[in-house]
Amino acid sequence: MTIQKIYLPRICLDSELKPMTGEFLGDEWILHEIDFDCDIFDIDSGHKILSFRKRRLKGFEENFRHFKRLAKPSRGRGAPAGPIDPNSPYWKTRKLVNTNGIRTGYLKKDGTPSKMLVNNHVLSSAIGYVDAIRGNLGVNLPCRLSSYTTSSLKSYEKSIPYMQQISRWYRKTHPEAYQSQMDRAMLKPKYRIANTPFSSCTVNRTFRTALHKDSGDFGGVACLTVLEHGLYNGGLFMLPAFGIGVNIRSGDILVANVHEYHSNSEIWTTDAQDLHNATLDKQFKDTLVGTVGTGLDYSRISMVLYLREKMSECV
Repeated sequence: MTIQKIYLPRICLDSELKPMTGEFLGDEWILHEIDFDCDIFDIDSGHKILSFRKRRLKGFEENFRHFKRLAKPSRGRGAPAGPIDPNSPYWKTRKLVNTNGIRTGYLKKDGTPSKMLVNNHVLSSAIGYVDAIRGNLGVNLPCRLSSYTTSSLKSYEKSIPYMQQISRWYRKTHPEAYQSQMDRAMLKPKYRIANTPFSSCTVNRTFRTALHKDSGDFGGVACLTVLEHGLYNGGLFMLPAFGIGVNIRSGDILVANVHEYHSNSEIWTTDAQDLHNATLDKQFKDTLVGTVGTGLDYSRISMVLYLREKMSECV
């Protein structure tokens, strides 16, 4: 099978995108919609921006059942969670203080302001291993399986073969980056997911990310895929610096430079899709009011696999 090679110029500098961190970008930023096998390169530097392969992963219907339990509520996702909207269902029931873009405080039940500023409430959690915590707010913890992992250990264990599939495609599409990451992971092999070069996987549920750059990962190359239940439109992985929008669907695998600014396009449904989705079996018993991604008849589980940079420092 022929893999199309595409060379694109950078149309926007980081200095122009940085002020938009934490904002949602519209579809006008997508000049090249990618929904086919290809490798895309920076025409000036020659560096590979991404590799995309359609329907290569097997067992995605079964794995939806495993991964759907792994996306837990979080108010600590930073810029990807997007700007605070005081009129949104989640925040309009709370009295906000010190709101600033993507962060806000709130008044507790006793009328005192929260000590920490938080982000929008989304379904997003890291599974696998996390770095040590040393002295942050008086907390000291070693490198370990994340609490989200240990609380859903059976689902995590059942999801490992799917992550191993993703690892194999990473090796095929980016052999040099894969080997560099594997060499780094093998410095502390105990803290990797099975025999992959990944220490961690961020699992999101129907969560449109705002503009951001990833940080804290080794090498800047991450593997992304999606598991779906029901019908919807949008959710494209956007790289605005190159005008790219990648339509990742169940079974697809994207390997991309996540140290470039990226985000998702709007996720939306038509009336006909709503009617179809209403006939599907309910996958979640949502009790959280206003949390992004809840109360919907469809679901989009997205995963990002990577190696945490500081895992090599684990004792």
